[in-house]
Amino acid sequence: MSGLQQKVDQVIAILTGAVCDFSPVTFANSLGAEDMVLTDIIDRNQLAIEMFSLDTGRLPQETYDLMQAVRERYQTPLHIYFPDAKRIEAYVAEHGINGFYQSIELRKACCHIRKVEPLQRALQGKRAWITGIRREQAASRANLEISAYDTDHNIQKFNPLLEWSNADVWEYLKQHNVPYNKLHDKFYPSIGCAPCTRAITPGEDLRSGRWWWENPETKECGLHVKKTP
Repeated sequence: MSGLQQKVDQVIAILTGAVCDFSPVTFANSLGAEDMVLTDIIDRNQLAIEMFSLDTGRLPQETYDLMQAVRERYQTPLHIYFPDAKRIEAYVAEHGINGFYQSIELRKACCHIRKVEPLQRALQGKRAWITGIRREQAASRANLEISAYDTDHNIQKFNPLLEWSNADVWEYLKQHNVPYNKLHDKFYPSIGCAPCTRAITPGEDLRSGRWWWENPETKECGLHVKKTP
């Protein structure tokens, strides 16, 4: 058995255990490379896990193309959640369409409206959620666990790819001919909203293209990092 297959089997065991112990379970699918691995594993093994994605209203066209490809290829439905239109309108009226560039506070406020609040709605009624987070992606993810109770959302959280390398992810995608975001071919390892994502150069941190004008310690949108009082 290959090293990758062993890792895949471990992921299946983690996901199966999550379903057994915490059903109903949902998968927060950002449509990044890691999440496409999980999409394929969940669908291929017909695991009883729902799947959703957040449409912030500022996504690149390549992400929408992949969203459609997932719908056409996989049996597992991809539910799409949108931000509250009135809150977006109020934010733009006060700060401008690109006000998030002005300060970390305004950027995080934008993320809260476009991502965090829709996530909270997506998790309602669920007992566990799955993410494609990997430890090597960012310094802010160094202390995460494969399974831990998410006190912010009062729900169990699983990160089954936490110890996977970037090479593991791409080996799986290639091996199973999994569709992926074509921006990855243009040196975008981490893809979020279009105005907050750029390509990186060789040697840069994998998430250096996200919110590149900020310090590494602040480069989270609020979906995966515990709030501080």
